[in-house]
Amino acid sequence: MTLFSSHHRDDIFANLKSGPLDVLVIGGGITGAGISLDAVTRGLKTGLVEMQDFSAGTSSRSTKLVHGGLRYLQQFEVKMVAEVGRERAIVFENGPHVTTPEWMLLPFHKGSTLRPLTSNIGLRVYDFLAGVKKKERRLMFSPEEVLKKEPLIKRDGLRGGGYYVEYKTDDARLTIEVLKKAVEHGVHAVNYAKAIEFIYDEAKIVCGVVVKDQISGELIPIYAKKVINAGGPWVDSLRKLDGSNLGKSLYLTKGVHLVFSKDTFPLKQAIYFDAPDGRMIFAIPRENKTYVGTTDTAYDDNLENPLMTEEDRDYLLDAIHYMFPMITVNAENVESSWVGLRPLIAENGADNPSEISRKDEIFISNSGLISMAGGKLTGYRKMAEQVVDTIVNQLKEEEGILYSKSDTKHLPISGGDVGGSMGFENFKKLKLENGISLGIENEIAAQIIQRYGSNVDTLFNIYQKCKDEAAKEMIDPIVFAELNYTIEHEMAYKPADFFIRRTGALYFNREWVEKHQRHVMNYMAKKLKWNKKQKDDYSAELKQLIHEAVTPIK
Repeated sequence: MTLFSSHHRDDIFANLKSGPLDVLVIGGGITGAGISLDAVTRGLKTGLVEMQDFSAGTSSRSTKLVHGGLRYLQQFEVKMVAEVGRERAIVFENGPHVTTPEWMLLPFHKGSTLRPLTSNIGLRVYDFLAGVKKKERRLMFSPEEVLKKEPLIKRDGLRGGGYYVEYKTDDARLTIEVLKKAVEHGVHAVNYAKAIEFIYDEAKIVCGVVVKDQISGELIPIYAKKVINAGGPWVDSLRKLDGSNLGKSLYLTKGVHLVFSKDTFPLKQAIYFDAPDGRMIFAIPRENKTYVGTTDTAYDDNLENPLMTEEDRDYLLDAIHYMFPMITVNAENVESSWVGLRPLIAENGADNPSEISRKDEIFISNSGLISMAGGKLTGYRKMAEQVVDTIVNQLKEEEGILYSKSDTKHLPISGGDVGGSMGFENFKKLKLENGISLGIENEIAAQIIQRYGSNVDTLFNIYQKCKDEAAKEMIDPIVFAELNYTIEHEMAYKPADFFIRRTGALYFNREWVEKHQRHVMNYMAKKLKWNKKQKDDYSAELKQLIHEAVTPIK
């Protein structure tokens, strides 16, 4: 039986410490999840620990796009454009329920950094390098065609526009689905488990980690032949703990996104535009909201909970007013926001955060600790392949053990067993009929199918069996089904796990969070046997997160 339930934390820890692992991954973001999946599918006994919730750092705070790498073309990183473009297609086919094509409009205005001729050439080159499908290749629009697509765009000086495809995603759900697939193949993964100390053998080679269970406070030694530091913004903190933070280091930048009601900001079309200072900004419609981002500023403060400042918020509001002059949004119209940190690799001579490369790099310390730094959401699979190639090459030299090459290119992630992007359309129609036959509203059923993909039958089964219990707990039966699924199959332990990382509701449906939070809190407390202090702490945490989503620091 695979274990990925909050009811089985003790069993997972028992498995982690039962004997030496081949690989222990520190970090449960997209990088760590990808590494664990690649490793276990090659036959390596693999474990993963995450000090917060899975994807609680950068991997739930991105622009929520699986980028094709267009911006890298401006930096002449041709090889990266080609690789990222190919990887984007792989991510889409392996998980079409969490990744969806989105046509993006690139408006050209007089005096802007984007010009029709050079952009046309750039988009054509991009299509070629990224291997873009024929039906998704760029189109070029006249000013009139641009305004037909999006009437809110600034008309003054408009010279036309480019039209190309990006892929939108739910970054946190992409991460959890990759990790669930890894667990399905045998990875022992646990959240709220912080690596606090490395364990070394007589030769001063790292051979394990002491982990603190953040729920019970217990200290647990976990031994492994290879330890991988996939800590994202915390990579250098772990290298420092190992005494190996020499040479290159991380350069953290902060990215802020704002969310508005569709009534306030009725954007029809996703837009990628240049702000007055030349930075590129996205404005994207999602469900009944419009979100805008991102900023890109140097950051050296609290890593666990970066906050939006008034300056961040006002920068994005000014960018909106610049490109959409008919929109009069102000600070009071911001429904929610999120702040993410990008762990870039510091480079000499690059003072502007936007100019620093998004390349990834592997660092190997004298102790043998392997650290994965930099990189992006889109490239997680290739990053994982590089790290695990490093590991298997070392094990071949050290122990004469041969492992296979990466086997994740055509491996659907959890929820992705729907026949690829083409098969998903028929899958959705079939499952929608099933959902409606159970008495679920059409729109709600469609949303659940899109969110959970081929795992939706498990949701439907819980919904069917637990209607009476849901009524007793005063929880909407669909909410009850989702909550139980995430506790039992996705290791949700705290309310923030459910309302932020598993459903994305805090960012895109705050009213839903406020409506259900009390009854969800009470049920989780009972189900997971929280003590009074835990309930008080987790309740206070969620309230604070709701507050911070709309209230900037000065």
